[in-house]
Amino acid sequence: MTRILHRSIGPELPRALSGGGVWITDSEGRRYIDGSGGAAVTSLGHGNAEVLDAMRAQMDAIAYAHTSFFTTDVAESLANRLVSLAPDGLDYVYLVSGGSEAVEAALKMARQYFVEIGQPQRRHIIARRQSYHGNTIGALATGGNEWRRRQFQPILPETHHVAPCYAYRDMAEGESVDDYAARLAAELEDKILSLGADQVIAFVAEPVVGATLGAVPPVPGYFRRIREVCDKYGVLLIMDEVMCGMGRTGTIFAHEQEDGVVPDIVTIAKGLGGGYQPIGAVLLSAKIYDAFRDGSGLFQHGHTYIGHPIAAAAADKVVELMTRPGVMDNVNAMGQRLQEGLEAALGQHPNVGDIRGRGLFRGIELVADRDTKEPLDPSLKTHAKIKKAAMARGLMCYPMGGTIDGVRGDHVLLAPPYIINADEVDQVVERLSGAIRDVLG
Repeated sequence: MTRILHRSIGPELPRALSGGGVWITDSEGRRYIDGSGGAAVTSLGHGNAEVLDAMRAQMDAIAYAHTSFFTTDVAESLANRLVSLAPDGLDYVYLVSGGSEAVEAALKMARQYFVEIGQPQRRHIIARRQSYHGNTIGALATGGNEWRRRQFQPILPETHHVAPCYAYRDMAEGESVDDYAARLAAELEDKILSLGADQVIAFVAEPVVGATLGAVPPVPGYFRRIREVCDKYGVLLIMDEVMCGMGRTGTIFAHEQEDGVVPDIVTIAKGLGGGYQPIGAVLLSAKIYDAFRDGSGLFQHGHTYIGHPIAAAAADKVVELMTRPGVMDNVNAMGQRLQEGLEAALGQHPNVGDIRGRGLFRGIELVADRDTKEPLDPSLKTHAKIKKAAMARGLMCYPMGGTIDGVRGDHVLLAPPYIINADEVDQVVERLSGAIRDVLG
């Protein structure tokens, strides 16, 4: 009998006993390929000796020091490393304990920025439908995941949403990529004007949409146009890279692939700590930092465990390791192998509509009809059945429902560790395609 309130109350979960590389072993001796990195967390695999040594060294030095009294060498080192890797314009770091915390901090940071510079009337946040930005109240309100939002709607703060960049379903027949990007940018501009040109704080978006849509990248030019609209009205651009960042899509920061577009604020977590410690961070521009420094002299926010020394030590080593020669090359090479393997195994399957993504961040959208893109009947809970079938075959993947509108649509997300090799990629493809055929024929 368990005394834990698990995410789902029902059959007993297998107990994870040990992990090594891309594999997890349960208490019954069954082995699973971690094809989803948990929830796109396990960036360097399980049991990395260098990360564990860095954590032990920090434990021997000091385990905790509250950030209202002290900074630490490891926190400073991590911040310096992140800024040195980030595109020019992201100059400072605020450390937190996870993705939702990072998004909450970013929202408050954006609001306080406008208070500091004498524009306190700005109050609106705009994000995109079918996005996911976290499960705390502010982050949940910002996200456009209708299923997650629905029962909490009465207590969510006011937010506004525009269309995602979801070409598979939303780009019109005969519409060019450039015209599609322009249409979406125009929708954002119309939303800003409807709320008041001087009333909007920020636009929040995932460079590659993760759990809610299933590894959906933007069309070329989309974020360049979005940046232009934000600049026109003095709106901050916040990019949420909690799931798609820190090397997941083949570059350390996911937005590096977007025509040189640099956001004002970036949130990161998940792969930052690689699962070794709970950690997240917000990267911010010098103009935001300077507004705080020259104004109130503080950021009116904080949590007990921000900048935790052991978490910072783990993340500093994780980021160092992922930037070593060959690691991002492997993400891109194995990501391409994964894409090609999925296309070969499932590209003609009658229930596979789209296979997409970047790097080791791939999604498979399932449909009832390939030609019409008609979704599967939501009552079938196909995504849940595929998760169960994949586990039976020794594969962890990340299926979700409600892809299209929070109710209709099913997809499977894959996000294996960056150290995965060719044979293990092929096993992921074999086991997932087998699980899909187990469920759908």
